[in-house]
Amino acid sequence: MLKGFKDFIMRGNVVDLAIAVVIGAAFGKVVEAMVAILTGLIGKLGGQPDFGGWKPGGLPVGNFVNALVSFLILAAVIYFLVVAPMNAIAARRKQGAEESEAPSEEASLLMEIRDELRRR
Repeated sequence: MLKGFKDFIMRGNVVDLAIAVVIGAAFGKVVEAMVAILTGLIGKLGGQPDFGGWKPGGLPVGNFVNALVSFLILAAVIYFLVVAPMNAIAARRKQGAEESEAPSEEASLLMEIRDELRRR
């Protein structure tokens, strides 16, 4: 019974998932800190960064606005610090792979000679 448990725990996908959870939690803290910094900057520029007490027309929409602003800042931080750099890296790798797959001038000439010899 314990051997089965040990085998289950030591599977690659379980370990990978555990690592992903730990890294995700740490990354979440980094992103939350960035959101707090940006929210503070917004507060310095436009007054108080908390819309919790905002009730235009008597409707309590302040908490919704807080959540929306936090979400937009969070999405921007993730996009500009993670997604955009990863896309740039992937594009560079793809470009490098395409360049390495393209035959050199000498190889092209040799392939033409080979093809001509096959036709004869």
